[in-house]
Amino acid sequence: LVALATLLCFVASGAHEAYAALAGMETVITVLFLLLYLLRLDARMRCLFWPLADIFNSVIAALFLLVVCLFAIIIKTNKGTLAGGVLGLILLVLCLLDAILLCKKISLDKARGRSAPAK
Repeated sequence: LVALATLLCFVASGAHEAYAALAGMETVITVLFLLLYLLRLDARMRCLFWPLADIFNSVIAALFLLVVCLFAIIIKTNKGTLAGGVLGLILLVLCLLDAILLCKKISLDKARGRSAPAK
């Protein structure tokens, strides 16, 4: 929701297209990961370790958001751009929290799936 609000602020304020493109891309990727986990497609598509892909996405998004939102706050052509920049920084914190919580949750030495032997 924060990514969508950031996107709407950037689009409504007429900010630079790069700001809206980053917020829109993060919104779409977040919705795709949400659908992946809700529909349990991660269990069917075992070719990729999805939590690690989610961590990678969160870290890359946080880096891009840091640059773009700081530019949006510094330049602040209008109040919509400033609001989008502040919401983008909140989204940055949420992305970092997501990455940290996922890192704590997953363990690479733990066996996955039903074929794991019982202890």
